[in-house]
Amino acid sequence: MLYYILYPLAKKYIVFNLFRYITFRLAMAATTSFLVSVFLCSPLIKYLKKRHWVTKIREDVPQRHQGKKGTPTMGGLVIIAGVLMGTILWAKIGNPYIILSLVSVVLAGAMGFVDDYLKDVKHKPKGLLARYKLYGQFILAFAISIMIYLYPLKTPSGLDLRTITEVPFLKNLYINMGIGYILFTMLVIVGASNAVNLSDGLDGLAAGLVGILAATFTVVAYVSGRQDFTAYLNIIYLPGSGELSIFCASMAGAILGFLWYNSYPAEIFMGDTGALSMGAALGVIAVILKKEFMLLIAGFVLVAEALSVILQVIYFKRTGGKR
Repeated sequence: MLYYILYPLAKKYIVFNLFRYITFRLAMAATTSFLVSVFLCSPLIKYLKKRHWVTKIREDVPQRHQGKKGTPTMGGLVIIAGVLMGTILWAKIGNPYIILSLVSVVLAGAMGFVDDYLKDVKHKPKGLLARYKLYGQFILAFAISIMIYLYPLKTPSGLDLRTITEVPFLKNLYINMGIGYILFTMLVIVGASNAVNLSDGLDGLAAGLVGILAATFTVVAYVSGRQDFTAYLNIIYLPGSGELSIFCASMAGAILGFLWYNSYPAEIFMGDTGALSMGAALGVIAVILKKEFMLLIAGFVLVAEALSVILQVIYFKRTGGKR
């Protein structure tokens, strides 16, 4: 937003010429989101504790987890606020990649908030039933996938980018999935969202991993929007994707601020509000940048943690809870 207001003044005041540089705006976005996250966390923790909207721990969980009882779990509200503030202030809001990313964060965050609200406020241990949560995730992922599929996107050389994904570490190797790309992107977005959600159990784990991935994709998005860099590195050039680095930087900044309160001993957890929104955002970013396989590699710990949780659940269901 500030770009549209202040950059035109560069003709009169040269200092505003800084707004033309994505590097300046992403640095300011990260700083803004960090400060928003840091300053909002403390009052949110006090408010949630005052209302007793805190973690409820089951009696059958290991003793070491009992200490988490009474910890607020809607910290994702602070993260989302930081991401929105940093992105809206410093990015070009008219950029389609920015719009898509912001919409995904807000809608996925709203879904997660409903789940947290049912658990902590309405005292329903299961929160939003898993099947309804999955329905919502797939509907959101389908809508985003359709928008990406319909958006006309070609490289300067004429390569149609709508249905391809890039294979990392191999020069000019792409996989064209055709109409099947819609299903593939849906699985990436839903998978990333749930991987973060399943990892949100230990102090600082999910937030730390998301922060690292957000910082990684800040660099990837910036490079992908530079034709000179992409030509040198032999990766796909995506006109306008440089603006997405501002969104990624806002994510990294907001997560870093949140980690101040989420690291051991955690004073607050991101909950489904933060986990679903940040996971969905990572999935959408990877899909936009055609770096789905890079997300799988860079987010290996998230994937391993998610698989571990799934296998444990299957085991306990089959054995009736025996250890």
